[in-house]
Amino acid sequence: MATSNSLQIQEQELEHSAEVLRALAHPLRMKILEFIDRNDGINVNRIYSALDLEQSITSQHLRILRQAELVETERQGKFIYYRLRYGKLFSTVRAIRSFEEASE
Repeated sequence: MATSNSLQIQEQELEHSAEVLRALAHPLRMKILEFIDRNDGINVNRIYSALDLEQSITSQHLRILRQAELVETERQGKFIYYRLRYGKLFSTVRAIRSFEEASE
């Protein structure tokens, strides 16, 4: 039987996972994540050029992905490079599975 402290931790993980899922719920953001996955360490210029998007739209979606902690950035000179945060994706999947198991 889970203690109240462990339920609180699971609830916090689930709340954060819901934020992540909201970020993942947009097809264009999924497309951006897939592109970053295939091209680890890619700059924003290559993202919007390859996906044929406007720079402003790409930046808005990347901001949402950063806020959900799904991508991390690294500045190299005048360019910002994006990488996926696989740990965040995996912890979201774990939290959802934990919730499913608790509701059975």
